[in-house]
Formats: sequence, structure tokens, C-alpha cells
Amino acid sequence: MKAVNIKEFGPADNLEIIDLEIPVPNSDEVLIKIDTAGINRPDIVQRNGFYPPPKGASPIMGLECAGTVTTIGANVTDWSVGDQVCALLSGGGYAEYAVANAGCCLPIPNGLTLEQAAALPETYFTVWSNLFDRANLSRGETILIHGGTSGIGTTAIQLAKAFGATVITTSGNDQKCEQSKELGADHAINYKTQDFVDVVGEITDGKGVDVILDMVAGDYVGRNVKSLAEDGRLVIIAVQGGVKVDFNILPVMRKRLSITGSTLRPRDNAFKTAIADNLKQHVWPPLEKGEIKPIIDKIFPLEDVVAAHQYLESGDHFGKILLKN
Repeated sequence: MKAVNIKEFGPADNLEIIDLEIPVPNSDEVLIKIDTAGINRPDIVQRNGFYPPPKGASPIMGLECAGTVTTIGANVTDWSVGDQVCALLSGGGYAEYAVANAGCCLPIPNGLTLEQAAALPETYFTVWSNLFDRANLSRGETILIHGGTSGIGTTAIQLAKAFGATVITTSGNDQKCEQSKELGADHAINYKTQDFVDVVGEITDGKGVDVILDMVAGDYVGRNVKSLAEDGRLVIIAVQGGVKVDFNILPVMRKRLSITGSTLRPRDNAFKTAIADNLKQHVWPPLEKGEIKPIIDKIFPLEDVVAAHQYLESGDHFGKILLKN
């Protein structure tokens, strides 16, 4: 099969297409002939040598895909050869075939294409786990979502609105702010021309927001703390702004704040299967009704993976970027 290889850690130019043996699923896995795979920010981190795959996972990049089951493991009972699925992967998506744990697979939502379904797993698993399981976002609360036009951002906006929250987002230009509002955000802040701490204060009459979904970290942490209401929850899912931070801890104590974070890839399959069950129960119905939808910016052929990575790094995208076999 064709697969993407990292010749050496560094820029996107170091990616190449090579021939590899088709992987063999273990007893709890299925083999998927991939139609489309998603590209995510962690792939770039892995390409640069800072996000190694978990023990036993494929060294090939790619954390999600959609395609057709071609082989099932001995213990698999929920899937059959020929089923079309989308799957959360520990690695291996940048290829023509990949193995996935059976519990991390989901049916293609009715009315969606394989391409659309390939844009679901990584962001929907991540957003559900962090917004609803960790932050306990509830109807009537207000959430601040940083990076509103990213794959995570476009997913978080829609899910938060679907479950009754008021949504504030940040983006790097006015066009992206408008795109966020068109997607359902109630307010959008251009962080290059506005101080989001001040604007959040104005929007909430000084109260602050109940939940913040942050993929920046760094000096955003202290500013996020200022933007949280009493009993607010900050969830950090990436560290694009740096891993070290210096901020005043007193507001955390005074406002009884919770600061948490997570990474999905290293978690065990039982944890991921539980998220899949929640998605199938709570999120697949509104997807099938068209109330929420995956936002896809561009689809690149697998052979154009270098250009796809460069486009993601440019920051010009709105939604997900995909690779097509």
C-alpha cells in the first residue's frame, strides 16, 4: 500500500510517499480500506519530532479516517466486512489501509459522505471529551472558544450551540470572525485588534465565562483566568503558545476555578470507546438531521501531503483539511 513517511523530523518537505505492507488487525481490530483521512495539528507536531505515537501504534501519521472494513479480528462482533465506518486512530491514517480498534469505529451518519465522515472522529471525540465530560458544559452557560475557525473550533462552536450554550470565539482576522458567527457563534473577537479579556468582560457584564476551551496555553493561561466567572473551568488541549506560564494563582482560589487539560491519543481503547458511545447517542442524531455538520476547507490527494501540511501551517483554513486516496 501507499503510505506517507517522515524522512526526517522537520518541515513538510520531509514527507514522502513510500510502499509498505498492508497492516494486519489483531483480534480486537478491523482493517479499513481508507477513502479519506483527516489532517490535524498533532500530525505537524509529530512530523517535527515532538509527538511520538503510543507504544504499539503505527508510526504513520493520521488520527482519523473513513472507509470500508475489509478484515475483522477474531473478537469483533459489531462490524462486518463491507461496512463503511469512520474511525479514531492512534496512527496510520496517511495510507491506503489502516487498522482501528473496533470500539473506536462509528457508522457513517446517514446523509454524510465518506469525505465528510473522515472529518469527524478526531475533533468530535476531542470536543465531546473536553467540553462535556471534563468541563461539564451545561445549557445556559457561556463558553469562550479560542481558534474558532480551526477544526476543533468549528466543531466546538456547533456542539456548544446545539446543547444550549452561548458561544464567544477568538480568531486572527475579521473574516474568520464573521465565519465563526455564520457557524453559530454569538460573539467573535479578533485577537489581533482586540483584547479578548476586555471584550469578554463587556459581553458578560463583568461576570466572565463559565468554560474556556484553549489550544494556546502560554501567556493565554493568565488571561483566561481573568476571563472566567466564579466556578469557571479552563480546559487546555494544546500548547501552541508554549508550555510554561507565570500567572497569579489568587484569582483561581478566589473564584474557585478549575484548570484541567488532556491529550486523547495516549488514552486506552476503553476510554475512547465510551466517547464513541456518547457520540453515537448524542451527536449522530443532530448530524443526521443536518443540525450540525463537519466543516471541510480543502481535500488534497494523498500524494499532495506536503502541500496539505503547508496549507494547515499557513493558518488560512476554515475547518478541516483532508487527504483523499
